[in-house]
Amino acid sequence: MKTEYDVIVVGGGPAGIPAAVQAARLGAATLLIEKTGQLGGTTTTGGVNYPGLFHAWTRPIVGGIAWELVERVTRETGSTLPDFSRQRQRPHHTEHVLVDRFVYAMICDEVVLESGAQCLFHAMPTGVREDARAKTVRVACKEGVREFGAKVVIDATGDANLASIAGYPVRVRQTLQPGTMVCTLAGYDVGSLDLEQLRVNADAEVAAGRLSYTDFSWDSTGFSPQIIKQSGRNANHVRGIDARTSEGKTRMDIEGRRSLLRLYRFLRTQPGFENLRFDYVAPECGVRETVTIDGEVEVTAHDYQSGRVWDDAVCYSFYPIDLHSCEGTGLQKRYLEEGTVATIPRRAMLPKGSANFVVAGRSICSDREANSALRVQASCMAMGQAAGAMAALAVRRDQSVSDVPITEIRKTLKAHGTVVPGVEQERAVIR
Repeated sequence: MKTEYDVIVVGGGPAGIPAAVQAARLGAATLLIEKTGQLGGTTTTGGVNYPGLFHAWTRPIVGGIAWELVERVTRETGSTLPDFSRQRQRPHHTEHVLVDRFVYAMICDEVVLESGAQCLFHAMPTGVREDARAKTVRVACKEGVREFGAKVVIDATGDANLASIAGYPVRVRQTLQPGTMVCTLAGYDVGSLDLEQLRVNADAEVAAGRLSYTDFSWDSTGFSPQIIKQSGRNANHVRGIDARTSEGKTRMDIEGRRSLLRLYRFLRTQPGFENLRFDYVAPECGVRETVTIDGEVEVTAHDYQSGRVWDDAVCYSFYPIDLHSCEGTGLQKRYLEEGTVATIPRRAMLPKGSANFVVAGRSICSDREANSALRVQASCMAMGQAAGAMAALAVRRDQSVSDVPITEIRKTLKAHGTVVPGVEQERAVIR
């Protein structure tokens, strides 16, 4: 493996995959660094295999590489896509695209390698040296520490890990959304269960300190059979942990498995659960929120909900304000007005004071409510492709990422299948 590249992408999740593929397809020598042994991030390692949302009000708003991955997995598995022509006024789970997480990881490998990008798994950055024209990323590999050079780097870690290592300030929030340990439960029939008796027994176990209500659902106020009724999936909450560090992520993963073990041990003693089993447990606990960068501009909840079209908008984002909470029923949700979509500006992806350093994904500069919506996978995938285009164009033009004309970025993205906002709009509205 060579040591000099045009573009280095750190993080092989929803943002990192399209970033690396787009940069490589534009001719940039690209290296994609991933800390685990597979690509996909939240979709695969986190187990949330329904990346959304790609459509808004019946129209596509995230295309390009993101949709190419979905279509390739759909064809490979013979699965069926939702009918987007009948989108509801308040879209959410019915418009999610379900993908086979195992095939998805394999297709991601295939697409990245076909693009010409190189992958380095089981590796994490430990340092960044920068000057006006080049960067050196120090990486901890299984065989020791290695160094790789690049002209542009893209932080797609989701936690702004590379930005923090490089010395750029991040915004750390005192209150964080809880994580979820995704699983699949099997071996029982919901229709035959006595849910009222189960509630009584669960209440007693919670009172004795052997269970938590959030082992069953997002609701911390009482028993809800959410995880039982939907056979697992995204149904529990792992609370009060900052997962941006290795120590914090270790705690979150252990607590996530402890939560499932508590649930398993309790349910196995209850009528109807004699044959209970886990068909799947995600390798890692899913993380909703850690930090955001201090960028050149901040996307606020008002910007997001109003459908503001930034003059340097590079992609769309569409999802309700979706703030998970450690208190109460566990979720605060506000839907966008019918026809409205949000846009993401390039400047929110650029740390203040940086040069040729791009952040893509949930750690872009945004307030807490806006971040709770734009953090979802399809939006991060759109940001990733935009980041890859900016990086490759900066290399080709021998310019800083911030100096590449926004019209050139949009033209390039459109040529590669994305849906690009237009500055002639005052408000992003899909009709």
